Amino acid sequence: MRKYQVLISVLVVSLDALTKGMVRSRIGFDQSVTVFPGFFDLTHLQNTGAAFSMFADGGRLTSIALIVFSCVAIAVIVYLLWKNGSDLNSTTVALALIAGGALGNLWERALRGSVTDFLDLYIGQQHWPPFNLADSAICVGAALLLMAIVSGKHPQDHGET
Repeated sequence: MRKYQVLISVLVVSLDALTKGMVRSRIGFDQSVTVFPGFFDLTHLQNTGAAFSMFADGGRLTSIALIVFSCVAIAVIVYLLWKNGSDLNSTTVALALIAGGALGNLWERALRGSVTDFLDLYIGQQHWPPFNLADSAICVGAALLLMAIVSGKHPQDHGET
């Protein structure tokens, strides 16, 4: 079943790279395409910081720190996935989503020095910081882990496979 964990991560990395490439090739930098007026645009931005543009003004040292942090986080996640064995449950799906998202952003940051963000949600003048599919996978994975922790459900206790 580890193949499904790997498949989830590879799917996230692949879809993330595909969508970022499409945005870079079809939408000019700092340009937007309105999808749902007053709510959602595709906006081509380059983010030198972390998810949702945190630490974006930190320069090269911040970029290096984010690369190192991502490598450490991915190593920890791979260890946790390995430790969980071949089970496919909410915890391993969450970890696989986080790993895929972290790898997607790490790959682009290492190659380009920044990450392409393009999903731009807003209501009127209130904007959510732009993000990408990798950021989304990380957030969904983190939410799944949080729900498992809060609910107190552990896969080994409930026969989840």
